[in-house]
Amino acid sequence: MSTNPTQSIRVIINGRAGRYAVEPRTHLVDFLREAIGLKGAHLGCEHGVCGACTLRLDGQIVRGCLVLAQQADGHSVETVEGLSESGAIADLQQAFLARNAMQCGFCSSGMLLTAAELLEKRPEASRDEVRLWISGNYCRCTGYHAIVDAICDVLEARRVAAAGSPS
Repeated sequence: MSTNPTQSIRVIINGRAGRYAVEPRTHLVDFLREAIGLKGAHLGCEHGVCGACTLRLDGQIVRGCLVLAQQADGHSVETVEGLSESGAIADLQQAFLARNAMQCGFCSSGMLLTAAELLEKRPEASRDEVRLWISGNYCRCTGYHAIVDAICDVLEARRVAAAGSPS
């Protein structure tokens, strides 16, 4: 008798539907990294504090270390790989590179997903609001200044583009 029976889940991952076998105690970030091969999200603290495991579940930011894979059954999961492939965060990625906001890269996927959410929900955010918004994502390398600069650059560029486009 198996102590960890697998169960089947249906999940849309980065726009692609699939059925997968998962063990009951498998966390969503472990499932994505090990079973699917999407290595963008990382395991950091495993307590939902550091933000390295940040994902989107049905469009909402979640900590992948706190969500079981089975909880994603019937839902849609987006990872940094999916947002990268779609081009949705191309300007944000370019700004991170230009500002040297990706040093070791460990926090980058979570930081990019969190910043993407900010860009969508708070396009008029101030520098202080950016700092507050990303405060749930730890970065041990940059001191946050480069990350905040990069996000503010994109906010400003998008504001200028929106002001110049016809309504």
